[in-house]
Amino acid sequence: MRLQGIDVARFIAFLGMVLVNFRIAAQVTTDADFPTLVTNSLEGRAAALFVILAGVGFTMGHASGRQPWHLTLRRAVFLFIIGMLDMVMFDADILHFYALYFLVGMLFTQASGRMLLLGAGAITLIGYIALFAFDFENGWNFETFKYADFWSISGFLRHSFYNGWHPVFPWAALFLIGMWVGRLDLAARGTQLRLLIWGGILATTTSLVSKTLGSLDPELIEIVSTAPIPPTPFYILAGSGTAIAMLGLILLITPILTRLHFTNLLAAPGKMSLTLYMAHIYLGMGILEGIGKLDGSLSAYDIFAISLGFCVIAALFARLWFIKFRRGPLEGLMRLTTEGKVR
Repeated sequence: MRLQGIDVARFIAFLGMVLVNFRIAAQVTTDADFPTLVTNSLEGRAAALFVILAGVGFTMGHASGRQPWHLTLRRAVFLFIIGMLDMVMFDADILHFYALYFLVGMLFTQASGRMLLLGAGAITLIGYIALFAFDFENGWNFETFKYADFWSISGFLRHSFYNGWHPVFPWAALFLIGMWVGRLDLAARGTQLRLLIWGGILATTTSLVSKTLGSLDPELIEIVSTAPIPPTPFYILAGSGTAIAMLGLILLITPILTRLHFTNLLAAPGKMSLTLYMAHIYLGMGILEGIGKLDGSLSAYDIFAISLGFCVIAALFARLWFIKFRRGPLEGLMRLTTEGKVR
């Protein structure tokens, strides 16, 4: 049975991503007001929740026997193609990274839960070693957040596996952690409560250790940071802890949302997150760019309200769409191209 709470969590991740991406695109730089403090706290956390949930879904698909390896491979190819097309317009695309995470996940489909966590640890460690062994800033202009040579072979490999927005090392660790979470009995209230408690402890403890180490020696700040760039083990631990706690919380309150008749409204956009991801780029940010509002002229409160408004419209659209259709537009296209099925 599909857990609607997972779809609700996916929508919450989408909401966080829209808040962050719209603010960055609108070049809002103030940091003392409430909206900016909120979006600053969401940077890297919404994306981590998305990747964790992708790992959960990956495990559930394979556990049901509905997703053989060749179907996973075709879906990875689909996401890679869509993501590379998106990279032409949107430098921070995550879809082509998802394709690479899927390939990593395929190597662990028969692995034990312990091996999944060990694999996540190894991927995180490799990514951390790479921070010291190579020049993380190679290719980057951090003033404009543009990557100079992505479309070259060396630039693509560097960006994808080491120093891009969501490189395999260490971001694929989040995917493996999601696969591990997906093997738990997520329908059990006890499991949901443990996810909330232990995820919260992990996130809080990691953040405290990071801040303590950073305060002892300012030169350590970047290599013990919980920020997503550069992604240190502290980020992976804090990001996964936050994501796990959020998933546990949402699963716990889903019965309440159901009684209040909110679950279907919140779960619907989560079921078409691929479509809405592309929509927030080409419709949301596209419209703002078309009317000349991505020039820094909007206040933090303006872009915060616009972001929330976009997510409300997205939720209503998704709810109406699923009255007639079983899948979102891009989700249906992926099914058609990878399985040859419409429904």
